[in-house]
Parts: sequence; C-alpha cells; structure tokens
Amino acid sequence: MKCAWNELLSILPAAMRSEVDRHGRESLQELRLRLGRPPELVLSGESRWLAQTVSGQDINFVVHTASKYSPWSAATAAKGYITAPGGHRIGLCGEAVVKDGEIAGIRTATSLCIRVARDFPGIAARAAGIKGNILIIGSPGSGKTTLLRDLIRQISNSGSTVTVVDERGELFPAGIEQGRRTDVLSGCSKAQGLDLALRTMGPSCIAVDEITESNDCRALLSCGWCGVRLLATAHAGDPKDFTSRPIYQPLLNARIFENILIMQPDKSWRAERMMVCQ
Repeated sequence: MKCAWNELLSILPAAMRSEVDRHGRESLQELRLRLGRPPELVLSGESRWLAQTVSGQDINFVVHTASKYSPWSAATAAKGYITAPGGHRIGLCGEAVVKDGEIAGIRTATSLCIRVARDFPGIAARAAGIKGNILIIGSPGSGKTTLLRDLIRQISNSGSTVTVVDERGELFPAGIEQGRRTDVLSGCSKAQGLDLALRTMGPSCIAVDEITESNDCRALLSCGWCGVRLLATAHAGDPKDFTSRPIYQPLLNARIFENILIMQPDKSWRAERMMVCQ
C-alpha cells in the first residue's frame, strides 16, 4: 500500500495534524470536517471523533491550501470537489451559487469530506488478462479508482500503450507509478480529453474515471468503434443499479463494454460479462 500521507497532513490545520497522523496513518479512509462539530475520522470499520471543534478558519485553510488558488481547482469546485496534492479528493458542501439554473460554485463551505487516496499495486492482476473493454462499478468510496489505477499499470506494463484522461488529477498524482507505456492527460473534461487522446496519441487503450454525464457517454461511444480498448468506472451499487440508470442506456444499447468488475463492501471485486447484467 502506498499513500501520499505527508501531502494529506500538509493541507490540514496544524492543530489537527498530530492526532490525524496518530489515529489514521494506516487505516484512515475519510476525514470529515463539519463547521462547529468535532472532526470525524472514518477508519476501517469504525469512526473516531477528535476532541476539538471545526471552525470556519479550519475549513478555509483546507480549501485554500489544497487548491493553491488555482483556476482549475476553482472550476472543479463548482462541481463540488477539489483534488488535493497526492490525489486526495475533497468534497465540498455549503451554500451554493446558482447561475442560469446550474451550480457555479460554493460560496461558503460548511462541510468537507476528505477522501484519502491509497495505492495498492497488484490488486488488478487477475483483471489484466480479461480481453475487451472493461467497466468498473461500485458505490462512492468502494475502491473503483484504486482498482482502475492498478489495471492501467498492469495493461501498460504488459505492452499496451494507454492514454489516461485524468480529469481531476486523482488517478496518477505525483509520486504514483503510472506504468511504462502510460500517458496522462489532465485539466480538461473527459469528453474533450477522449477526443484529443484518440486523435493525437495513437493509444491502444484509453482509460477514464467516473462516467457521470451524457457527454461522457457520447464521447465513449465515439471512441468505441475506433479500434481502441476502453477502461472506465461508473457509480452504481450493483449491475441492476447500472442498467436502470437512463444516462447509461446508450452504452448498454451499443454494447460498448463486454466486461464489468463489481466492487464489493470489503473492497474486493468480482468479474461478470456485461451481457449477464442486461
């Protein structure tokens, strides 16, 4: 297991660092900061509460330190998250700013969910031999990104050229091994990145994390019949959840993904043929 732990500690207020380090270095999954309440450490199978109260200054410190005031972080904050150094993801909750019916940003953050990025080399070894396109599904925090990261490495190291559209910079932050034949494109939407990767990089495989919008599905369909293998993840508790969501119907109808890897509660996974799920 690998984790950019010091990068995580660096974005926390100084008063929290030692306790978070003591309790969570090996098993912290999420750190939840809620205005006026104690910090919650979500560990493997339990929660632990620190003996302090989260202030507005604490929340602002985390947001500003993690984002480094960058324009890209400001843009992703409009979608409710920031990717911190080391690939740790910070979910934002608070007073939203709405323009033309769309959320344009978070004016005042009152809650943060910091999801700790941990890397587990080798967990996708069994999946590396699966032929065809692969979709990984699971609920939030189930380990989809972790499995996809290692699957990319396994395929890249076995001889295939993989282009990764890493919209949020979560899959391969600095210090995380990418694989010998992996190229990473970040800082753009998945739809833009998929088109660019297909036209300019000549990949044998393209990988994206979290299909969440119709534009993502349309972009995957455009790549699907171009002789390029596809790897992707999507939010769904099980195959029935996935097949019942209207946004994914174009992918199901086109039979883009032949294989599905389903995350389990213990962060293991099982494989099925997609036809079984339809």
